[in-house]
Amino acid sequence: MRAYDTKYQTIIIGGGIAGMTAALQLYKFGIRVLIIEKEDNLGGHLNKWYKLFPGFVNADEVVSNIVSEINDKRIHNITSDEVISIDSIYDNYIVKTSSGHSFEAESVLLAQGFNTFDPTKKEEYGYGLYSNVKTSVEVEKILKEHSNITIPKRIGLIHCVGSRDEKAGNLHCSKLCCVSAVKQSIELKERFPDAEVICFYIDLRMFDNGFEELYMEAQVEHGIKFIRGRLSECSENIDGSLVLKVQDTLTGLPMNVSVDWLVLMVGKEAAKLPNLDKSIDLKLAPNRFVAPENIFYNPNQTSQPGIFCCGTVSGPKTIHESAADAKAAAMSIIDYLNRK
Repeated sequence: MRAYDTKYQTIIIGGGIAGMTAALQLYKFGIRVLIIEKEDNLGGHLNKWYKLFPGFVNADEVVSNIVSEINDKRIHNITSDEVISIDSIYDNYIVKTSSGHSFEAESVLLAQGFNTFDPTKKEEYGYGLYSNVKTSVEVEKILKEHSNITIPKRIGLIHCVGSRDEKAGNLHCSKLCCVSAVKQSIELKERFPDAEVICFYIDLRMFDNGFEELYMEAQVEHGIKFIRGRLSECSENIDGSLVLKVQDTLTGLPMNVSVDWLVLMVGKEAAKLPNLDKSIDLKLAPNRFVAPENIFYNPNQTSQPGIFCCGTVSGPKTIHESAADAKAAAMSIIDYLNRK
């Protein structure tokens, strides 16, 4: 069993892309770092992903490269352990984990990412009732593992499940559902070339480099259909196929569409935070993500001195945005430590 120090200059909560990138940046400046990751392996959500857009890069390769760098530099990390509390002690922090570890840190970096929306809260979509209703995360696993499954003839993808939805308690846009749906629709069409693939969307938010081009590729080269409409109900036929009641918001007309699979593009929600003692004033944004002290001038410093944030813990981001944010957070931490 690896021996850990009892005190670190920075403890990073979360071993995804943001947490590991920040750790490597801090390592370059000689900062003693510990990463604490609740899952069995470093890598975060990318461990569940098949390929990444817009270049369809293998997600495992991205994770493997950065984990290898963490290991080569012998940066301390704990997996299968969760931070349960952060207590202040003078101008430092005591970080305790579910396995009984206790560490002192001069600074803490929140990098635990996001949670995905629980689609059982949208009962009308049939998730948990019908086996052919799947989440986008489950589809990634199917694509990644090349599962031996019955070939679907028609697949529907529903955008914004649990996002931009007052009833679901999430008014925010999850930012990446649209392009993830486009990516998955292409991958599903390539996996099942004879299948018809239809995306149902509120509106398409293709904001980053290459995203609009990917959307055009999906239509022109792969024949994927896009319908601006809202799903009101999903029911199951005797043969196991699904009937979707959809309101076409362009024509105003109702539609009944039969599909073999329904894929729910589940949105991103704020990650669970550790218990904080009463002396720690950590402010959250209205969407429950961590709020920076000043989004314009100090976007990685939280409202609590010495506690920083990076990646999707402060809101939905792309992978490259999370990596850039992590490097910026590391430099803010270095500045803070130098001024202590």
